[in-house]
Amino acid sequence: MAIEKKNILNRLYLLAGAMFLFAFGITYKIIEIQFVEGDFYKKKAESLTIKDGVVKANRGNIYSSDGSLLATSVSRFDIRMDPVTVSDENFEKNIKGLSKSLSQMLGKSAGYWESYIRKGRKTKNRYLFITRNLGYNDYLKIKSFPMFNLGTYRGGIITEQRTVREHPIGKIAERAVGYDDYRGKVGIEGNFYEYLRGRNGKRLKQKIAKGQWKPLNDNNEVEPVDGKDIISTIDLNIQDIAHHALLEQLEKFEADHGTVVVMETKTGEIKGISNLGRNKKGNYYERLNYAVGESHEPGSTFKLMSMMVALEDKVIDTSTVVDTGNGAYKIYNRTVRDSHRGGYGKISMGRVFEVSSNVGLVKVIEKAYGNNPQKFIDGLHKMGVGYKLNLPIKGEGKPRLPNPNDKENWYGTSLAWMTHGYGVHLTPLQTLAIYNAVANNGEMVKPRFIKEIRDQDRVVESFDKVVLNPRIASQETIDKMKALMRNVVKKGTATNIYNKNYELAGKTGTCQTEYWTDNTQYIASFAGYFPADNPEYSCIVIIHKPNKKIGYYGNVVAAPVFKKIAHKIYTKKPVIDEVKQYEKSPELLVENFESYNVKVNKKYETMPNLKNMNGMDAVALLENLGLTVVFKGTGKVKQQSVKAGEKFDRTKIVELTLS
Repeated sequence: MAIEKKNILNRLYLLAGAMFLFAFGITYKIIEIQFVEGDFYKKKAESLTIKDGVVKANRGNIYSSDGSLLATSVSRFDIRMDPVTVSDENFEKNIKGLSKSLSQMLGKSAGYWESYIRKGRKTKNRYLFITRNLGYNDYLKIKSFPMFNLGTYRGGIITEQRTVREHPIGKIAERAVGYDDYRGKVGIEGNFYEYLRGRNGKRLKQKIAKGQWKPLNDNNEVEPVDGKDIISTIDLNIQDIAHHALLEQLEKFEADHGTVVVMETKTGEIKGISNLGRNKKGNYYERLNYAVGESHEPGSTFKLMSMMVALEDKVIDTSTVVDTGNGAYKIYNRTVRDSHRGGYGKISMGRVFEVSSNVGLVKVIEKAYGNNPQKFIDGLHKMGVGYKLNLPIKGEGKPRLPNPNDKENWYGTSLAWMTHGYGVHLTPLQTLAIYNAVANNGEMVKPRFIKEIRDQDRVVESFDKVVLNPRIASQETIDKMKALMRNVVKKGTATNIYNKNYELAGKTGTCQTEYWTDNTQYIASFAGYFPADNPEYSCIVIIHKPNKKIGYYGNVVAAPVFKKIAHKIYTKKPVIDEVKQYEKSPELLVENFESYNVKVNKKYETMPNLKNMNGMDAVALLENLGLTVVFKGTGKVKQQSVKAGEKFDRTKIVELTLS
C-alpha cells in the first residue's frame, strides 16, 4: 500500500514538473515574441491587413497636327456574376428580367441566359462570366438590369475595370501610332513611352470586411503624375487620303503588302503614313511599319541617285547621247535589258532617265566609273545615300551599298546592277529623304513624326527641323533633275498620271524580287513630289508582289496612288485668288474706258459700229438707245444683226454674236 502511494506521488511530481516546464516554455516564448521577434510578427500581421496600393497615372494622349485624337486611354469593364450570393427570393424574382435584358444587350435568347445563370448557381460558380470589354455607357446600363441593380452582395454582379488604349480613328496609321504593352514597344507609343506613361502614385490601403480595401491617408502618400501629351506631325486629312488610296490599289492588284508616305518638303514632317499587309483571308491591315523597317532593292527609283553622281562629276550632261542599241547590253555573263522591246536607239541621257532605260544608264556609268567604282560609291555617300536616318521610331532598316573593298561581295557586275537599283538596299523613308532633298533645292531634312510634347497647355519639348545634309548636290544638278522628273510624268514612263492643271514630278520603279527562285515577283514604286513648280509635299509609294496577271509596272501599280493623293490634297485645299490693287490704271484699261465713254455719250441717228467692242459695253450702249438686245457667246462683238450706218428700228430686236 505504501509502495503504491509512493508511485502515485512520483507520477504527480512528474506531471507537475512537466506542467511547470510547459508553463515556463510558454512564458519564454511570449517574452521572446514580445521583445525579440515582436517587430517581425507585427509587420507580418500588418502585411496581411495593410498594403501599398498603386494609384495608376493617366497615360498621355497622342494627337494629330490638327488636334484630332490618334490614341487615348479609356476605361473598359468586364462583367462576371456570383449567382450563389443572391437570396432565393431575389433570384427567382429577377432572373427572367435579367435574362431578357442580357439577351437584348448581348444577343442570344433570354432562355439561354436563364439556363446559363441557373446552371452557374447550381454548380456554385461564384465567378460566372457574363461579358467583357464594355464601354462606360454600357457598363452603367448593365448595372441597372434586374438583380444586378441590387449591387454586389444582393445582386451578385462583379465588375472588373481596366484601362485600355484606343485609336479613335480606327486602324488608320495604327502601326505608326504604335503600342506599348505585352507586344513590345512600337511606333510613337513605344518610342516615347517615358513621356506618355507618367508616374504611378501610391496610397496605403487597409483590409476591411468581405475582402474590401479602403484607402488610408498617411505621410507616405504619393500622388500620381499623369503622362504628357504628344502632338504628332500627322495630318488626319492627308492620312485618310493616303490610307484609302493605298488600300484601293492593293486590293485591285491583289498585292502582298505596301506602304505610302507623304512628307512636307521643307520641314520633313510626316503628314501621312500607311503600312498595309495582307492576311490569309485576303484582308489588309497595319501589319508592320514597312516604311521605316523594310530595307529592299529599290529598282529604278535609284536611278535618280546614279544620275546625280554622274552629273556632279561632270562625266555626263542631260544632253549627252548614248546608244541603247536594241535594248540589251551584256556585262560578263549577264545581260542588262530595257523593258521596252527593241530598245530606244540613240537617245540623250535626259531621255534615258525619262524612259527609264537600264542599258543607257549602265553604259555611261560603266564607262565613267568602271575602272574606279569607289568614286561612284563615294559620290553616293556624299549625297547621304547608304546611311541610316536615325529616326526616333525604332526598327529602322539597315541600308546597304556594295563596296569594291569588300572582295567577297563585290563582283564584276556589281557596279552595273547597282546603277539601276539592284544589289543596294534602302528603306522607303531613306529613298524618300533623297527625293525630298531634290524637291527642297538640295537640303536633306530628317523625317519627323513628332512636333511637340505638352503638359496640358505647356510645351515641354519641341522638335524642330533637323538638317542632315545642307546640300546634297549643286543647284545646277538639282535643277536638271527637277526638269527630268517633271518630264517623266509629262512625256516619260508616267504619262498616265499627267495632269496639266497640277503638274507632278517623280520617277517610276519596277524591281524584280525573289528572282533567285522559280517564281519571280515584282516591287512597283513611284517617288516624287508635288506641285512640280513649287513642291509642298514629297511622296513615295511602294507595292510588293502585285498579281502579275493584273499588272506589275511602277507606272501602272504605284503611280496612280501618288496621283490620287496629290489630286485629293489639291482639291481639298482652299484656293486663294489674289486680286492686285493698281495704284494707276493700266493704259489699255484707260484707253478702253475712254473709247466707251465717247461712244455712250454720242447721239446716234444710225446703228454704231460695235465690232471688237466689249460685249457688255455694247449691250449697255444699245439699251441706252432704247433698243432691245439679245446676244450669244462671251467676249467681244464679232457680228451685229443691224449693220453699222443703217437706221435702227426701236421695235425690232438687235442680235449680237460675241466671241
